[in-house]
Amino acid sequence: MAMRLKVREIAQAKGISLTRLSRLADVNYKTVHTIWHDPTHGVNTKTLERIAKALNVTVSELFEEIPD
Repeated sequence: MAMRLKVREIAQAKGISLTRLSRLADVNYKTVHTIWHDPTHGVNTKTLERIAKALNVTVSELFEEIPD
């Protein structure tokens, strides 16, 4: 099984834009943009923790298993 990030879906469901998420999470816009548009892109744990906190979810809620 492969993993993908659900950052875009969670943020949109909460009405949070890419730009706003970048500010709330204190993560570089380019990094959030990459995650937003390429949910299988590798991300470090500190970035995931900041994004999860900004979205008020756990880090594990950011992940989804996808079939290979």
